[in-house]
Amino acid sequence: MAEPVALSVPAPQVAKLAARLKNPVLFRGFMLAKLPLALVAGLRVRELDAGRCVVTVPYGWRTTNPFRSTYFAALSMAAELSTGALAMMATELAEAPVALIIVNLEASFEKKAQALTAFTCEDGPKAFAAVAETVRSGEPATARMETVGRSPDGTVVARFAFTWSFKRRSKR
Repeated sequence: MAEPVALSVPAPQVAKLAARLKNPVLFRGFMLAKLPLALVAGLRVRELDAGRCVVTVPYGWRTTNPFRSTYFAALSMAAELSTGALAMMATELAEAPVALIIVNLEASFEKKAQALTAFTCEDGPKAFAAVAETVRSGEPATARMETVGRSPDGTVVARFAFTWSFKRRSKR
């Protein structure tokens, strides 16, 4: 796939979509309808624009495993959402209808997550480039998006890479 390209999406559209996902009431409604386990786990979108997304997962009774750390599934949900919000933004703002799905996942766990963990993905341009390519060519395109989870003191807890596949739909 080609190198990421500059975003051609108008800033007001990006800001409007980001505001919807960062609004606590609207986001909880979205999670209740589409991601109920993420709602139960307490995931929150802290930052979102066309290039970057930060999602947090709390350390607490809902997310803790028997080893006194955040359960890997809760970490995985937050990591996925940090890349998925950018991928969703790219498809929602595309000129044509585009479907998305994860086709690969890589993960490494470096330290026990024993506090709030924040996953940061800065690969938004990759998602927008892949969506632009699939809209242009009509062929599926992929974007490998990396995210890093850190504890409040900056210690890296986990690293994930999700490969998202984008495919142009015939109808919206």
